[in-house]
Amino acid sequence: MEARVGRWQERLRRPTELQLPTDYPRPSPLKVVEAVETFELSAAASMSVLQQAMWLQQETSRAGSPFTVLLAAFAVLLHRYTREEDIVVSSSSESLNPLVLRLAVGGEDTFADVVQMAQRVSQEAAADEVPFAALLAAWQAESGEGAVAGVSHVRFFNQTDADAQTLQQTTTAATELTVVVRQRTTGSLRQLQPTVELQITYNQVLFTAQRIAHIVAQLEEVLAVAAAALTRAQAGEGVLDEHRVGRMRISSALDRQVTPDPTADLHWDEFPGSITEVFVHNALAHPERRFLVESRAISSEDEPSSPDSKALDERAFTYGQVLQAARVLSRTLQRGGVQREDVVVVFAFRGAELVVAILGVLMAGATYSVVDPAYPAARQTVYLSVAQPRALVVLERAGALPAEVTAYAATELDVACTISGLVLGDDGELQGSGLDAAPAADLDSATVGSDLVSVGPESIGTLSFTSGSTGVPKGVRGRHYSLTHFAPWMAREFGLGADDRFTMLSGIAHDPIQRDVFTPAFLGAELHIPSAVDIGEPGRLAEWMAAHAATVTHLTPAMGQLLAANADAAIATLRNAFFVGDLLTKRDCQRLQRLARNCRIVNMYGTTETQRAVSFYAIPPPSTDALALATAKDVIPAGRGMRDVQLLVANDVGGALCGVGEVGEIFVRSGGLAAGYLRLPDATAAKFVGNWFARDTDARDRLYRTGDLGRFRTDGAVECIGRIDDQVKIRGFRIELGEIDHLLAQHPRLRANATLVRRDMHEEQTLVAYVVPSEVEQQRVDDPACQDLIAALRTHLRAKLPAYAVPAVFVPLPRLPLTPNGKVDRAALPFPDTPAFRAAAPAAPATRPELATMSATQRALALVWLELLPLPADVPLRLDADFFDLGGHSVLATRMVFRVRKALAVDAPLGLVFRCPTLRAMAAALDRQQGLLPAEPAAEPSEDVAAVDSTPSYAADFDALVPQLPRLGAAYVAYSPVLVERDAAPTFLLTGATGYLGAFVLDALLRRHPHGSVVCLTRARDAEAATARVRAAAEANLVWRDEWASRVRGIPGDLAQPQLGLSADDWRFCAKNVDAIVHNGALVHWVYPYAKLRAANVLSTIEALRLAADTRIKPLVFVSSTSALDTDHYVQLGAAAPIRESDDLSGSRHGLLTGYGQSKWVAEKLLAHARRDGFPVTIVRPGYVLGHSRTGATNADDFIWRLAKGCVQVGLSPIMANAVNICPVDYVARVVVEAVSQPRALDHLVYHVFNHDRFRFQDLFDSLRLYGYSVLDAEYMHWRARLMESTLADRDSALYPLLHYVLDDLPTSTKSPALDDAHTRDLLRDSGVECPAIAPLVGLYIAYLVKAGFLPSPPPAQPGKPHKSLPELNVEVCALVSRTSNN
Repeated sequence: MEARVGRWQERLRRPTELQLPTDYPRPSPLKVVEAVETFELSAAASMSVLQQAMWLQQETSRAGSPFTVLLAAFAVLLHRYTREEDIVVSSSSESLNPLVLRLAVGGEDTFADVVQMAQRVSQEAAADEVPFAALLAAWQAESGEGAVAGVSHVRFFNQTDADAQTLQQTTTAATELTVVVRQRTTGSLRQLQPTVELQITYNQVLFTAQRIAHIVAQLEEVLAVAAAALTRAQAGEGVLDEHRVGRMRISSALDRQVTPDPTADLHWDEFPGSITEVFVHNALAHPERRFLVESRAISSEDEPSSPDSKALDERAFTYGQVLQAARVLSRTLQRGGVQREDVVVVFAFRGAELVVAILGVLMAGATYSVVDPAYPAARQTVYLSVAQPRALVVLERAGALPAEVTAYAATELDVACTISGLVLGDDGELQGSGLDAAPAADLDSATVGSDLVSVGPESIGTLSFTSGSTGVPKGVRGRHYSLTHFAPWMAREFGLGADDRFTMLSGIAHDPIQRDVFTPAFLGAELHIPSAVDIGEPGRLAEWMAAHAATVTHLTPAMGQLLAANADAAIATLRNAFFVGDLLTKRDCQRLQRLARNCRIVNMYGTTETQRAVSFYAIPPPSTDALALATAKDVIPAGRGMRDVQLLVANDVGGALCGVGEVGEIFVRSGGLAAGYLRLPDATAAKFVGNWFARDTDARDRLYRTGDLGRFRTDGAVECIGRIDDQVKIRGFRIELGEIDHLLAQHPRLRANATLVRRDMHEEQTLVAYVVPSEVEQQRVDDPACQDLIAALRTHLRAKLPAYAVPAVFVPLPRLPLTPNGKVDRAALPFPDTPAFRAAAPAAPATRPELATMSATQRALALVWLELLPLPADVPLRLDADFFDLGGHSVLATRMVFRVRKALAVDAPLGLVFRCPTLRAMAAALDRQQGLLPAEPAAEPSEDVAAVDSTPSYAADFDALVPQLPRLGAAYVAYSPVLVERDAAPTFLLTGATGYLGAFVLDALLRRHPHGSVVCLTRARDAEAATARVRAAAEANLVWRDEWASRVRGIPGDLAQPQLGLSADDWRFCAKNVDAIVHNGALVHWVYPYAKLRAANVLSTIEALRLAADTRIKPLVFVSSTSALDTDHYVQLGAAAPIRESDDLSGSRHGLLTGYGQSKWVAEKLLAHARRDGFPVTIVRPGYVLGHSRTGATNADDFIWRLAKGCVQVGLSPIMANAVNICPVDYVARVVVEAVSQPRALDHLVYHVFNHDRFRFQDLFDSLRLYGYSVLDAEYMHWRARLMESTLADRDSALYPLLHYVLDDLPTSTKSPALDDAHTRDLLRDSGVECPAIAPLVGLYIAYLVKAGFLPSPPPAQPGKPHKSLPELNVEVCALVSRTSNN
C-alpha cells in the first residue's frame, strides 16, 4: 500500500490546470450551477469507436475498450482547446474507485498513439489502485487539503465504473465539465454495434449548452479522422499529415453553421460608386445642407489666449461650399500635371481645410496621403521618399514646411504642382498660393464633371503608412472599393443617416481619419471638428460632444479613455460609438456608457492593410439593456465580419479552419483589402495571400494575415487572445532597433554604429548606441570624450524619432568588435559604464579652469565628484553633467554623499544623487537645504526627477495601483494534477534564477519534480545567453547538474518592463505552457528609494499576475521579505507575541524606511488584493538567507556577510544583542517549492520562513573570533566612527553599498519581530523539511567564503591562543553570485 501511494504521489505531482475556453467570465468567488445534457453519438462515430477498440486489442494483445477510445478522443480535443500536452482528467477504476489520469498528447501524435497511451496510463493507474480516501490523505499530507480541486476541473467516467459516491468524492467547486460514457444496446439483429451515449454535466456559470454541443460534434470529427487513419493503416498506407493530432480538422458541421464559409462569394462586383461621386451627388442634391462644423479658439492661433479660456466660436460650411472648394483644388491639381493615381501629399491640420484637401485630391483622380507637420522634419522626408508624390498641398494652419523638407522636395522629388497656404475662408472661398484663380462653375452636374475624374473600385485612392523594420515605413495602397463598399451596410445595420452628427477625433495622419471623413460624406451627414483644446483639456471633450449634440463617434480605446477622464457632462445624443485600434475592455465601455446612456458601443477590428475596420461586435446602450455588459468578458470580442468580410481563424500548424474554441491565427478575407505595399512586392506577397480554401481562386480573393491569435466563440464571433511580433518594448513603447541604427548610420560624423538594449548602472533596461566616430572626428583634440558628437547625435535622432526611441546612452568606440564572419559581435560590446574614452588619467582638481566660474557649493561638490569619478583631464566637468553618465554608480553614490556630508558640513540625504543627478541640481538642492536659496516652488518635476521621486508615498502608490490589477473574475482553483503527480512534467516560470536564492529554488524545483522543466526569465540578449546565465549561476552555487540541460530554458526578459520584458512570443509561450509561476526576482538595493525599485519589484508583480491569468489560470508564488515588517509597530507587537501570518500588514502602511521594504509591502498588498479577487497566489516571506546547510555555498553580496567582512577589515565589531531571523538557503528554497507544489498551500496567503533557533548578531561576531579572526568587541558609537573613517578612506570596503544602512542606526534598523510560522509548519508537515540551527553552520559558511576569496583566511593560531579550525570543503568554488535577483 505504501509503495502504491508513493507512486501516486509522484504520478500526480504538479498537474496541469486545464483552462477551457468559456462563454462567460469566471466569477469571483466561483459559483456552480450544474446542468446536464445527453448526446447520442452517430452510427458512424460509434462504429469508429468499436473499430478503434478492436484494433487496440489486436495490436496490444490486451482488451481494448470503447471507453479508452473515447477518452483518447476527448484528450485530443482538450489538447486542441488548450495547447497543453499534459492533459489531466479524473476517472475511475472498475471497482468504482476514483483515479486521476495523466495523458500526454502531442501535436505530431497519431490518434492510434494517443489511444495506446491512454490505455497504458489507465492500466498503470488501475494497477496502483488504492482506496481514494487513503490516496487523498497521503496526497494532502504532501500537497495540501485542496489538492483534489486541481485535478477535478475535467472528469471522464465510464458509467459502469462510477456511482454516486465516486462522483461525489471528486466533485469540487472547481469542477467544470464531467463526461459519463454509457453504452446502450437495442437487441436488434440489424444493429451490430452498441449505441454510445455521453452524459455531460457542466457549470452553467461558465458554459452554454451550445458550447457543450460543439464539443460533442467536434468529438465525432476526431473519431471520423481516426476512422480514416485506421483504414489507411489497415491498407498498409502511411500516415497523412492531416491525420496527426495537431493538424486534423476538428471543425464540425455545427461549427460551420456559425463560422464563415471561406469559399463563399463576397460580392466582389458590388460598388456603390466612388466616395467623390457620392459626395458630389449629395452636394448637388442638398447644396445648402451643413457638412462641416469646426470649433476654433478665439485667438488668431486657434488656441485660447490663456489656459483657462474656454471661449470658442464656430464656423460651418455647407456641402455646396465644400464641393466648390474641392473643385478648385481638383482643377488646380489636374492642370498642374497630376494624373490618375499620382500621389498627392497633404501637410495637414485638424480643420475644414483637411476635408477639402482630401476630397479635392480624390476628385482629381489622385491618391492622397497625409503627413502630420508635427513629425520631425527628417521623418517627413522619409514619408515623402516612400510616397514619391507628384504634388504637395500645404494647409496654412499646418505652418510653413521646414527648410529640410522643402529642399528635399525640390531636389529629390519630381513634384509637378505645389499648393501652399491653403485656407478655407469663413465664406467658403478657398485660397492659397498656386491655386487656380478661376472660380468654380455654377453647381450642376454638367460642369462638375470636368472637375471630377472618374475612378473605379480598383483605383488607388489612399496611401497610408505602417511601420517598417528597416527604418523606412511601408506605404499601404488603399483602393476606392473600401471607401464606400461598406457604407450602405453600416447605415442599415446601425441606423446611420443624413441627420447624424459625426466627430473628427482620429489622428490626422492615421488611416482611421478615413472613416471620420468618408462616412458622413457618403451619408450626407454633418462632420463636427473639435479644436486642440477640446481634445487636450481633461473633461472638455465630453462637454464639446454634448454641446454639439454628437450622435456618432469613432474612437480608439485610448481616445475613449481620454473622453471619459474627468468628465461629468452627459452626452445624451450619442447613439453609436465605434471603437477600433486596440483591445477594448469592459471597463472602457462602462466608462463611456456612464456618460452616454443611449450609446451603443460597437467594437471593430481592422488594420491599415484592411483599409477599414472590418468586423463588429455591438453592445447595446444601458438605456435599453442595462445588463448587457454583465456577462461580457473583460476584453470585448472582435466580433464577426461585416457584410462581405470574413474573420477566419486558421490552425497555425495545418492551415485548416479552426473549430469553435480552438486557437489559431486571424486572417481577414475581404474584397476591400488594400492593394498591397507600395513598391514592396515581397512584403505584399507575404502578408496578402491567396485564399487556399477555394480551389478556383479569383485573383481578388485574398486573405490578409494579421499576426493576431484568436478563437471562434459559439456565436461565430472571434475573440483576440494574443499578438505575434518580436519588437523591442521599453516602458511600454514598441521600438525598432533597426530604425535607430539606420538613422544613426546616416550621420556624417559616424563610421559605424550598433544599438541594443542593455542594463545600465541602475539595472534598468536602457537603449544603448555604440558609435564609431569618423576618422576626422577621432582626430579632433577639442572633443576627446566625444561629448560634442554625442550631443549632435541626440539632436539628430530627436528630430527624427519619438523621445522614447532616442538612446539614453551613447558609447564611443574606436571600432566595433567583429565576429570571425565579419558581423558585429554584440556580446563583446562593453557595458555603458566601461567606455574606451574614459581611459585617460583624471586631471588634478586644482588644474581645472572650469572650477573658477562655479559657486562655492558647486566648486566643493565638484571636487568631491572629481575625487570619485574617472574623468579624463581634457574632459571638462560641466554643471549639467550627470553623475551616472560620468561613470557614477550606486556604490560611488553612497560614498559621494558621505564625502559631501564631511566636506560641506551638511546632512545631505542619501537619496540626493538619485533625485538631483546633475552637478547644478545637486548644488542647488544643498544650497536650499542650508537656506542659501529659497525653497523650491511647487512645480511639475522634470522628467528625470519625476522618474525617481514622483511617488508621494508607497502606501498612496498602492492605492493608485489597485485599479491596474488584472481581474480574474473567478474564485481560484486548486493546483492541477501536473503540480502534484509523481510522474508529471510540469513547467514552471521562475524569475530571479540568476540570483542567489533563485539558483537554489531552481535546484529544489527540479529535484521535487524530476520530470518537470523550468523556464527562467533573465536579462540577456537572447535565449541562448539567458540559459547560459542561469547555468552559470547554478554552477557558481554548486547545484548545477548536466542532466538539467534539457529541462532548463532561459528566456530574455526584464522585470522592470511591461510584460516582464518578454517578447510577445515568449509571453504567449509562458501563458500557454507554464503551469505555475515562482516570482522570486527583485531588485535588491538598500540605497534606492521606492520609486527606483517600483518597476522591478512592484510593477513586475502586476505583470506576473497578468501572466498568471493569461490563457489559463496559474498558481503564483511570490517571494517577499520580512523587510515589509520593519516598522516600530511590528517590533513592539512582536515583543508581546509572534506576528501572525494572517496579519494584513496595516502596521507597515507607514514607517517603512527602506525603498526595498516599501516595494515588498506594496507588492504583498497588491497580491493580497488579487487573492481576494480570485487569484491563486501565495506569499513566502523569508528573512535573511544564508548559505547551503551542506555545501556552504553562500551569497557574499549580502548584508550579513558584508557586515562580517567589514568588521574583519576594521578589526572591531559592535556589541549587538539583536536577534536576527536567518535560515539556510536550501530550507528557504524548499519552502518556496512546497508552496508551489502543494495544493493546500492555497489554504493560506502568507508563509513565514522563520528560524526558531534565535541567532543574534553577537553570535555572528563571536563566531568570527571562534575561528581565529582578530575582531574586538566595541561600543556601537565607537565602532560606527571607526567604520565610517575606514570605509570612506578605503574604496575596497565591503560595506560601501550598505554604508548608509550601517551608519545611520544599525541596532534600531536591524530589530526584527518574532514571527509565527504555523502556516509554514503545517505546509511542511510530513515532508521531512526542517530548518536547522544557524550557529553550527557559521563555520561552514566562513570556510566557503574563504575558499571563494571573499574573506581572508584566519591568521594562524598563536601559542596560548588556540582557535577552532574551519571545516574542510571538498568542493570547487567557481564564482560568487550577486545578491540581486533582478534578472
